[in-house]
Amino acid sequence: MIPLSYAQRRLWFLTQLEGPSATYNIPMALRLSGRLDRDALENALRDVLERHEVLRTVFAETDGEPYQRILPVEEADFALTVADVRPEELDSAVAAAVRHVFELSTDIPLRAWLFGVARDEHVLVLVVHHIAGDGWSMGPLARDVSVAYGARCEGRVPGWAALPVQYADYVLWQREVFGSEEDPESVLSRQVGFWREALAGAPEELALPYDRSRPAVASHEGHAVGLEVPAGVHARLREVARERGVTVFMVVQAALAVTLSRVGAGTDIPIGSAVAGRTDEALDDLVGFFVNTLVLRTDLSGDPTFGEVLERVREASLAGFGHQDVPFERLVEELAPVRSLARHPLFQVMLTLQNNAQAVVDLPGVDVEGLATQPLTDSRKTKFDLDVMLTEILDADGTPAGLTGRIVVAADVFGVGAAERFAEWLVRVVEVVVGAPDVRVGAVDVLGADERALVVEAWNAAAVDAGAGVVEGLVPERIAEWAVADPGAVAVVCEGVELSYGELDAWANRFAGLLRARGVGAESVVGLCLPRGVEMVAAVVGVWRAGAAYVPLDPEYPAERLEFMLADSGARIVVGRGDKAAELSGSAAHMVNLDDPHVARELAAAPVTPCELALHAEGLAYVIYTSGSTGWPKGVAATHGGLAHLVGALGPVLGAGPGVGVLQFAS
Repeated sequence: MIPLSYAQRRLWFLTQLEGPSATYNIPMALRLSGRLDRDALENALRDVLERHEVLRTVFAETDGEPYQRILPVEEADFALTVADVRPEELDSAVAAAVRHVFELSTDIPLRAWLFGVARDEHVLVLVVHHIAGDGWSMGPLARDVSVAYGARCEGRVPGWAALPVQYADYVLWQREVFGSEEDPESVLSRQVGFWREALAGAPEELALPYDRSRPAVASHEGHAVGLEVPAGVHARLREVARERGVTVFMVVQAALAVTLSRVGAGTDIPIGSAVAGRTDEALDDLVGFFVNTLVLRTDLSGDPTFGEVLERVREASLAGFGHQDVPFERLVEELAPVRSLARHPLFQVMLTLQNNAQAVVDLPGVDVEGLATQPLTDSRKTKFDLDVMLTEILDADGTPAGLTGRIVVAADVFGVGAAERFAEWLVRVVEVVVGAPDVRVGAVDVLGADERALVVEAWNAAAVDAGAGVVEGLVPERIAEWAVADPGAVAVVCEGVELSYGELDAWANRFAGLLRARGVGAESVVGLCLPRGVEMVAAVVGVWRAGAAYVPLDPEYPAERLEFMLADSGARIVVGRGDKAAELSGSAAHMVNLDDPHVARELAAAPVTPCELALHAEGLAYVIYTSGSTGWPKGVAATHGGLAHLVGALGPVLGAGPGVGVLQFAS
């Protein structure tokens, strides 16, 4: 029995997992104008089946193990489906054809339909299942159909030379050369080792500027938009590629990585890309499934110039291309990332630059025009968060005529306008970086004039009058005043525990005394590693009473992250409880463990009388850290004046007032 190639096995597995569908169809639709010989066309297609064994192969299974069964042409059950349709029915007929569902265990992976629209007007639809072909394959397929049709019109069989190898030969050669995955000395095992090292520490999920949270299961629905890079920019891109010793694809990959980094994705950008997989010229004329998916990682750390990024991309890409034979799904199994039905593993951004020879069908006596099949083949379906597909266009003399393509974004996480934004950003970045390859990544401007005005001006426009939006006095002062005016009023409620303003005031004063005894004063920073609750609120007010600022430390965070935040903020004291306090006791900051009996007695004995402190609007109130999804967390310092503005602005919006509960610290 002939096994499946590594690529075929990957696709066979996915088909078993997802069930039969049109997802992996590769269609070609052609409008044929002129006197067409239908019999010659059908015979020509049979000639092509005879020439390419993979097109008359079914994929059977024994004891759960798939294998290839090559059928003789007469047993392949192939026929050109011919139907006459009215012009208004053509689109739906073609759509139904390109969405044909193959049953791989019984159907050969090639189907053909001929729709007659008028006496000398037809549309031919050829559909190849991806398990038997790829984008490159459509060129040899179109050429062989042309040669065979010309011969059949002359009443003869095509006189082409036999192919040097068939796909089954390639499969057996592949198994022999690359060896078993179980053999640690095999080529395949060594390549897996390369990828294990190359992708170590790569982000499991790229932080893109999403419009909404990711659902538990991906729908694979998308929003698509066209993308065009002008001829002049294309010409300059090719010049940069030649000057820097890289390929056009590498320039585009580097530009895409810069674009993603500049919109918040960080400095470690893994991008998926397809490789042709035809590593021997004997395979060039063969129809078959050779393509594989690689994960190419772009390092943008250290604010390099674009030229330096190109050097990094070239080095990483050439190493990756030298280890391109490991099937992607096998790589996923070996690296064992966290699997999720919500997103694609190892990478969420796909880049394809199509530079295969165009599939040209040339039939004597017939004008042939290619029809776009993208609208008919679920062009808005995507397995990725961002899918960038480009084709390099060259004039007849080889002059660059532009890049054209489309971008599809996942509808699960992006709104309708996101695809257009990404297209505009990428084209703008390509133009900037090829125009000035020495520009540093941090200086590349992604936003257009309208977007910049929106971010800088519209989003920063004052929502309320500055005078009306400021409370009289700072927040700590207002809390103290309310404790005097109505000490019995409820200040904080959490999980059935109520704290009045008088109790909050006394608790905060004791806490401030505990901190002052340890040298905390004006402009000090105190880390609060406490769970959400009344104690956390009292601790915040107590820090302010001591004249200091606080930095919140979520006890659920890893110790490494908390230690970074402590060091970065300059916190001298950390207040916590239980195991987390013990875990952080080795940090540079002094740990105050509230579960320590000595500390508890000291807190209980601390005076409830406030210490007179002169807070001012420019003084530091707290330091808050970002999520760190684009790298290390980043601290933002907030002043007492800014906090007063926030309270003044939000109070009327929330309808807050005496006796009105306001939800705080919610997830």
